[in-house]
Amino acid sequence: MRKAPIAPDIPDEITFDLLDKTARASLRTLSKDNAEDVGRHLVMAGRLIDIDPERAYQHAQVAVARGGRVDICREAAALTAYATGRYADALREFRTVRRLNGSSEHLPLMADCERGLGRPERAIALAQEPEAKKLSAEASVELQIVIAGARMDMGNAEAALMTLARISTKDSQARVRISEAKVAVLRALDRNTEADELEATLPAEGADEPTWADEVYLYDTEELPEPVEYVAPVESAGEDDASVTPASGDANGADTMTVVADDESAGTHKDTNVPEEPKNV
Repeated sequence: MRKAPIAPDIPDEITFDLLDKTARASLRTLSKDNAEDVGRHLVMAGRLIDIDPERAYQHAQVAVARGGRVDICREAAALTAYATGRYADALREFRTVRRLNGSSEHLPLMADCERGLGRPERAIALAQEPEAKKLSAEASVELQIVIAGARMDMGNAEAALMTLARISTKDSQARVRISEAKVAVLRALDRNTEADELEATLPAEGADEPTWADEVYLYDTEELPEPVEYVAPVESAGEDDASVTPASGDANGADTMTVVADDESAGTHKDTNVPEEPKNV
């Protein structure tokens, strides 16, 4: 008997309502409490798959254990298994999803799983199935990129380059990925000059992505001025008297000045030469 997976913790703010309407509808075959529990694990799997795929996989496994006959649960298990490099598990789950809902939308990922398992010829065979012709334009492009990779795995770089050259798309991100694949193929063919020219046209990696480092200000403490020695307030007979004492420089206080003002209580002191402490370090 298969051991039940340990359920990872879920923050209280993660609720069933965060699932989209279609996903919630798919869980109606489960009891209300179980559907809400499974749904919350699916939300976590979706949120973590890009930043912590292993934890996303754990959440998906709990969803499958409690709702294994629901296609979106098996889909989450497939996607997270793929993200963690569990290609055999991912392929099995993708096949189950295909059987449950009749969709072949994950055919490109199935083909890539075959590549990951060292079976590029099976990846090419998947691309030749009738269902491959029914894929969306986006999925079709992805499948052709995978097939080019399979050709490379088989040592046929020329065929890989021909496959990539035949792909036509208006999607800018897909075109970048195609060009990146072409660079690798051209280098495999020892056509380095062409590869260099094509690579020079590609955007810098992460150039459009915001990074936490952009919001952090760094200070070199060696560049900060030395703090001025504190000067105690000078008692005065009058309420409005103020004395000005040079902190450094000549007797006239031509350099940095320390201003001391007295009031009825104990007096206030402000050192104009001490910089404010950085707010972000």
